[in-house]
Amino acid sequence: MRWQSGRRSDNVEDRRGRGGMFVGGGIGTLVLIVVALLFGINPGDLMQDNSAPPAQETSNAPADEGSEFVRHVLGDTEDTWNTIFQQGGRDYPEPKLVLFSGGTQTGCGVAQTAIGPFYCPSDQTVYIDLSFYDDLRTRFGASGDFAQAYVIAHEVGHHVQNVLGVLNSSSSGGAGSNAQSVRLELQADCLAGIWANHADAERKLVESGDIEEALNAAAAIGDDRLQQRSQGHVVPESFTHGSSEQRVNAFRAGYQSGTLQGCN
Repeated sequence: MRWQSGRRSDNVEDRRGRGGMFVGGGIGTLVLIVVALLFGINPGDLMQDNSAPPAQETSNAPADEGSEFVRHVLGDTEDTWNTIFQQGGRDYPEPKLVLFSGGTQTGCGVAQTAIGPFYCPSDQTVYIDLSFYDDLRTRFGASGDFAQAYVIAHEVGHHVQNVLGVLNSSSSGGAGSNAQSVRLELQADCLAGIWANHADAERKLVESGDIEEALNAAAAIGDDRLQQRSQGHVVPESFTHGSSEQRVNAFRAGYQSGTLQGCN
């Protein structure tokens, strides 16, 4: 991925190095983390304790390659979605992205590293501990910078859904909630594919092998593969993100179409 010379986003806050204490945690938080690890549940659906407002933290930490990469990828998603929304006669409110280590307060409750990257619709912010990329490479066998970029683009896809009102219309819970969650997650994969299309066609960021890296990452974190790894068997009824095949097909559909209509 040709990212070294690209535009950097100004919407990244670096909270790393501020510790990973459980704030308002306890056994309930531990249970949520275990469930999230086993089944890939969106932590935004689990952490609904908004009793404490998000901490207003800032950091003067020097830029490093990890933060520079994240700033570039987020900036490129901004370029893509600003263009698409403008073509549709709408403004695109850009999301924030918070880098943290260990744990941090969010608009959806307390985030912990073990939950993985996620988007909180309450504060329109993506949260990521960059140690997740080590897990993506070593535990799940999904290496490469474009695999990492796919993760960010997927979470930004949830922001696009939030702006379009899709998250609100699909957050009713109860019977069928797992199926609704799968549809949302697959659409976010498709929206990540749209970003990849525009990054390739308009800014020539995509190198040989990059799309394969993204597809490999999508397959690596499919519900069926995660469940087989963690519990030795697969329970399709409990899927929340979709199977490896579904996630691969969703990203590919977005990449091939490059349009919102291709992800309906």
